[in-house]
Amino acid sequence: MIFEEKNINILLIEDEEFDVRRVKNTISPFSSRIRIVETVSNGKAAVEFLLSNKGDVDVVIMDYQIAGGLMGESLIQRIKEIDSTVQIIVITKMTVNISDYNFANKLIKAGAFWYCTKYPGDIEDYIYQPTDFLMSLFNAYEKSLLERERYRSQLKLRRNVEDILFQKQIIGESPIMKELKEEINRFAKSNVNTLIRGASGTGKELVAYNIHYRSDRKYENFVIINCGSLPSQLVESELFGYEKGAFTGADKKKPGLFEIAHHGTIFLDEVTELPLSAQVKLLRVIQDGEIEKIGRTEKIKVDVRIIAATNRNIEEEVKEKRFREDLYYRLNVLPIFVPDLKKRASDIPLLVDYFLSNISVDMGREKPEIPEETLKVFLNYDWPGNVRELKNVVQRILFHAESVVTPALARRAIGVGELSQGQVDSNLADLFNPGSILPLKDFEKLIRERYFRFVRMNSNSDTEAARKLGLAPPNYHRMAKELGLKTTE
Repeated sequence: MIFEEKNINILLIEDEEFDVRRVKNTISPFSSRIRIVETVSNGKAAVEFLLSNKGDVDVVIMDYQIAGGLMGESLIQRIKEIDSTVQIIVITKMTVNISDYNFANKLIKAGAFWYCTKYPGDIEDYIYQPTDFLMSLFNAYEKSLLERERYRSQLKLRRNVEDILFQKQIIGESPIMKELKEEINRFAKSNVNTLIRGASGTGKELVAYNIHYRSDRKYENFVIINCGSLPSQLVESELFGYEKGAFTGADKKKPGLFEIAHHGTIFLDEVTELPLSAQVKLLRVIQDGEIEKIGRTEKIKVDVRIIAATNRNIEEEVKEKRFREDLYYRLNVLPIFVPDLKKRASDIPLLVDYFLSNISVDMGREKPEIPEETLKVFLNYDWPGNVRELKNVVQRILFHAESVVTPALARRAIGVGELSQGQVDSNLADLFNPGSILPLKDFEKLIRERYFRFVRMNSNSDTEAARKLGLAPPNYHRMAKELGLKTTE
């Protein structure tokens, strides 16, 4: 790489004309490659030049002792603060003992690449030994190129992480969501296993993304596994991999997902769906940090943080012996709970606006207007499918391409609009099933709940719904509570 046709741009910091001339003489055989872009006589001038010409200097050659106050290790540190990729070669006449390790150590700690004495050599013409000096100069330039490439790569990775966090942002400003975000930031700083709990559609995977991409592992792999979608006979080979020839059909080596996640994070969604045989092996991975690969006698070391999630009552799964108790305790080191959407109703307008804005852009159309009375439709609904259901409803609304989302359109998108007689009969058909006849008390409760929900969805407020039902507001709220329905007033 030394003979590539690229100029090496040098800033020379030297306050003695005699030594400036000697440096120029030393590099003159490579004058077509090495260019002194500026010569300054003090540290302040050097700092000013570097600040106004960022990226234009590859190597700094500096005298250790110069006028102006800013010199030595202090000047080295300041240069590295301005541009960490610039390499610094120090020349000094303080010592001719090139094995002065204490002095060398101080310079390297400050950030210098190399140092040499101004002597020996031909004191009249050159700095140090010309060949050694030039080789160190070329090596410093190569290191500068590597540092710049590394910096660009890190910058690209940081931007990728920022993009992911932007796309996977958690929407919500309710007290319960502010607390959740604080927990995510705290958990991201640790390296221990986390169990995310919450109903289906609440955003457990979103929480896992945020924990990983805010952690020290953010530049490593984030591997997502839906344990419920893995066939039971393939779980172990998917998680831990296998060697070529391990079984019939294994014509090549397959890395397991834990290998792929090495140094990163693995997200086990629906972890309670894992068969007991896989649970035993997962427990061993957590305890020993090793995986047993099918067809391999030696274990493989892995460094993986595990984030698991479930929408089930995992304590009940443990009690019924469907999930190992020891594994539960290993996963549940840092528990985090994602609330149902109905428990953070104040976030619904924010979520509606967020989904409308993003999906409108994806569909290439204008974002429609949401009047206040339409928002009340969203606020009065219980959202059993949580945020996932809300997103689906917004998508349905946008397919209608209306400029204003009316309450009727919102109700139709949710699926609780005005029903025809045929639809009413269809909705009641499941209650008149000879194979599952309900006790009268349960039948009455189901009818009340469905009709109660229907009336409320077709009302602008709880007060209006109570009036339509012919109930006093206190009785309305009492009945809603008995039926497990949330009121907004």
